[in-house]
Amino acid sequence: MSVPKSVAAHRQAVVELLTGVLAGKGNITLPLLEALGKALAVDVYAPLSLPPFANSQMDGFAVRSADIPDGGAELRVAAPVPAGAAPAALKPGFAAPIMTGAMIPEGADAVVPIEKATPNTFPGPAAEDAVVELPPVAPGTYVRDSGSDIGKGTLALAAGTRMGPAQLGLLAALGLTTVEVRQPCRVLLVTTGDEVVEPGSELTSGKIFDSNGTLLEASMRQAGLEVVRTGISDDEPAKLLAVLRHHTGPGDSRVDLIVTTGGVSKGAYEVVRQAMADQPVDFLPVAMQPGGPQGLGSFEGVPFLGFPGNPVSCLVSFEMFLRPALSLVLGTPAPRQVLRARLAQQLTSPEGKHQVRRGTLDADGTVRMEGGAGSHLVHSLAKANALVQIPGDVTELAEGDEVEVWML
Repeated sequence: MSVPKSVAAHRQAVVELLTGVLAGKGNITLPLLEALGKALAVDVYAPLSLPPFANSQMDGFAVRSADIPDGGAELRVAAPVPAGAAPAALKPGFAAPIMTGAMIPEGADAVVPIEKATPNTFPGPAAEDAVVELPPVAPGTYVRDSGSDIGKGTLALAAGTRMGPAQLGLLAALGLTTVEVRQPCRVLLVTTGDEVVEPGSELTSGKIFDSNGTLLEASMRQAGLEVVRTGISDDEPAKLLAVLRHHTGPGDSRVDLIVTTGGVSKGAYEVVRQAMADQPVDFLPVAMQPGGPQGLGSFEGVPFLGFPGNPVSCLVSFEMFLRPALSLVLGTPAPRQVLRARLAQQLTSPEGKHQVRRGTLDADGTVRMEGGAGSHLVHSLAKANALVQIPGDVTELAEGDEVEVWML
């Protein structure tokens, strides 16, 4: 009888399985918005400074600070400086009305906010020889210097950075329209089982609708994977082998990774185990509940992962093994946020098994369980916003005890 593998050891084995193949994938250039969630492939250096010119931080008056003594001064009003305009140089003894973000005129070195001026309004366009009384101001006040955000030639984003809204916004501010990212992993997702039918088809006696395909494809796409679906494979090994070989041979249909659901236990009709009989694939128990039975290896040289068939088991398998491995190997997706929370109720856990329960983390920092430990409880999974991690050496927890939770 096989000794169950620890969760940490199996996760590391998945990392090692993926490292050689996925780390060597090429790069692609995408429009900025299509790169959302992907990992930057190369260092990006700023092609210009941000801001590209000194500009005003406030609506006010651009001045030469030396023109205003300690007691304040009355200055003549120059032509206004709207945002987007290239202003004329500021003459001594003048103050230029300036808008937020507008270029600081040559000769000016400070901005006095409009609310500190007397009068505290800008003169109309017809006003001639208008004057404004202003208090003293230090050089640099309310001036955003050129390059104060980032200087030209400076490293803007390092290779491996995950491209979120802020990162894409920075590239847009630098005038870039495309970005080079790591080519996403292409995964073949195969749901198996004679008892499983596609949603929308007729549900005859003894059949169930397939939730695993949608559940895992959504998770994979959210994690940045390119997913290939083939429909449901029945319990005939020859048919499953034909599907797998179609996507592991040369050509455009070849995938980087195979993930199957179901058929990995020790029953008489475990189609995945039967199909992998001549392949370097191990089917082993992991000390985890749900998701204990796992398959790991390669099929025709393509990395292979076999997840259990129950819906919660296959999602937990993805979250505990594949998603973290992708984060380490490819740089995306971002790791799940890990928090500490207090239990809203007592619970028990089987000795020697790392249990993963579904829970809802409330605003007060407590987490309550959603449903029981069963691996078929899809409704409970849909209500949860966190995975509650209970280590294998813990068998009982009281209300108020702290646990680790991974936010979904």
